[in-house]
Amino acid sequence: MIYQDPLAYLLGIEGSALLDAWAGDHDQAFVEDRVAEIRRLLADGKLQNRGVLAERVAADVAYQQQAPDYDANAGGGLFAIDEPVITEWLAHREVGVALDAACGTGRFARIIADLGHTVIGVDGSPDMLQLARERVPEGEFQLGSVDRLPLADRSVDVVVCALALVHVSDLGPVFAEFARVLSPGGALLISDVHRELTTIGSGIKGLGPDGERRLAPAYRHPLGDYLRAALAAGLELRGCEEPAIHWDDSPLARPSTEIGDWPAWPWSLMAYVPEATRAVSGRPQLLLLHFAQPAS
Repeated sequence: MIYQDPLAYLLGIEGSALLDAWAGDHDQAFVEDRVAEIRRLLADGKLQNRGVLAERVAADVAYQQQAPDYDANAGGGLFAIDEPVITEWLAHREVGVALDAACGTGRFARIIADLGHTVIGVDGSPDMLQLARERVPEGEFQLGSVDRLPLADRSVDVVVCALALVHVSDLGPVFAEFARVLSPGGALLISDVHRELTTIGSGIKGLGPDGERRLAPAYRHPLGDYLRAALAAGLELRGCEEPAIHWDDSPLARPSTEIGDWPAWPWSLMAYVPEATRAVSGRPQLLLLHFAQPAS
């Protein structure tokens, strides 16, 4: 079980901001404001005894409840970050067969199809696959996992995998599968939740039949995990981006300054300490990687 306490979370945000100040990012007034705010948080009755327990469940289980509203939430604002970069990388590829691995509701499958590629989508959630089929009726969608793709060797020219590897504990088998299905000269385009964003609370939540709190696994992979797995599979690195959207530039509507209930955390909590949130929001939110399968 995972214990999540709103007071502890807010103190963590304040502490992260103070560590940035220690490194020289902020002035004395900022530090003094953070210390004063920490004292206020510790004395705030709304934050006392609010901790909850949440069960870590398989990602497919958590996404089952997320499926209907996943696109409306725009991936917590992350779609606005990864889609322009991945689309630009795709624009330089010749039309061929493209796999959207862990395709979800088919947002990249739609982009890939609009670029003229033949689309195959694979996902572990039947609910997500149904939405993908409705979104991209010309695509072929199959139930499967990223570490056991239901495709033949060297059968696709492009693999796109977005916001999924954060849920995978061991990246080695996954990259080996990507390399297996890619044809010579093919491209692998990865978008994943950056470990910095995972640390400050990005996650997929759901509620069980009796209201029990559920969390999808969220592994804080460093860049080296991706590189080691890809290089071991024989792939070559061609591009890397670590973009962020600052708090003030986020496309999502601001929550109220109320703490809210667990399903709204940590987004509602961030509004409770806007200055500290603004200070830490400039950290990378996504990791975007472009790999190539050698031509021979």
